[in-house]
Amino acid sequence: MGLVDRIRGEFIDIVEWTDDSRDTIVWRFPRYENEIKMGARLVVRESQTAVFVNEGRIADVFAPGTYTLETQNLPLLATLKGWKYGFHSPFKAEVYFVNTRQFTDMKWGTQSPVILRDAEFGMVRVRAFGAFALRVVDPAALLRELAGTDPQFRTEEVQEYLRQLIVGRLGNALATAQVPLLDLAARQDGIGAQLATVLTGELASTGIAIPKFVIENISVPPEVEQAIDTRSRMGIAGNLDDFTRFQAANAIQTAAANPGGAGEGLGLGVGMAMGQRIAASLAPQAAPADAPVPAAAPAAAPAGPPPLPGQAAEWFLGAGGQQQGPFDLSGLSAQVSGGVLNRGTLVWKSGMGAWLPAEQVPELAQLLARTPPPLPPQA
Repeated sequence: MGLVDRIRGEFIDIVEWTDDSRDTIVWRFPRYENEIKMGARLVVRESQTAVFVNEGRIADVFAPGTYTLETQNLPLLATLKGWKYGFHSPFKAEVYFVNTRQFTDMKWGTQSPVILRDAEFGMVRVRAFGAFALRVVDPAALLRELAGTDPQFRTEEVQEYLRQLIVGRLGNALATAQVPLLDLAARQDGIGAQLATVLTGELASTGIAIPKFVIENISVPPEVEQAIDTRSRMGIAGNLDDFTRFQAANAIQTAAANPGGAGEGLGLGVGMAMGQRIAASLAPQAAPADAPVPAAAPAAAPAGPPPLPGQAAEWFLGAGGQQQGPFDLSGLSAQVSGGVLNRGTLVWKSGMGAWLPAEQVPELAQLLARTPPPLPPQA
């Protein structure tokens, strides 16, 4: 190698960067002790920006393209170096390539729950996770505020800072959206777009923008999930009476699965009672012609006292395949007198698990005392 080749090797003729890492935001050109030759070629590819720094101060910024480095296209660097009349000798400067493409593999999530106030469920703790895209929109600001003199500034160095910023803004975004908890899934896109705008404004001073913010899932604690599931089952049942029948049907299935005579007997008894009740609900509600009309309770005097506790009309009878009632104790007494209510008549009130014969209900023992037992079989 001749002397001329050695001298030429000390100068840099081409300044460029080809990224093969997929996660590098800023890369400093390895100048070391070499000097950049005046007239050297600068190649800035698409999705890149080149920033020249002289003695710690940002000078010229180059957009994508190919440039011949001369004092004419390095006006700020020429001013910092005092090249008033132009200069054609090699010079030293730091060159930073900034990647301006979108980094789409950024993940975020809430390590601790975010507390929200929901109109339907009250105070609720929610967790969320998703992804977002990052893009550098102001390379000079990024170098000043975040990258500094780092020769290779990667996404992992800024991801934790962004995650903390996202979690700090998530609760406020969910609260100001005023979306009920059950409707959050349908509004995730709108909330994500709102958060992208808020975060871009927050990060403007660092030269970073968030063009896309995605909420993949919002989850609630198990107890809230159970409450939602219960409400869904009640909605499918339609009303409280249907839901009670639904619960009774589940009890029948559980009893039938229980081996032994007790489980089978309970399943059979409850099943017969439920069958009668469902048949009664499907049949016309008019009473049969031969059934006695329940005696009307006497009207209370306007100035009289209220009815005694325990006299509420809460008893139902199953007579002739029809559901009758509700009756209070006075009404049941009239049914005893009319022959409708006897020891074998099925009865039910709120709190009982199933229909039972009247003689098995201790509360009706006094009423049934006036009813003679069935005659013994004739010899």
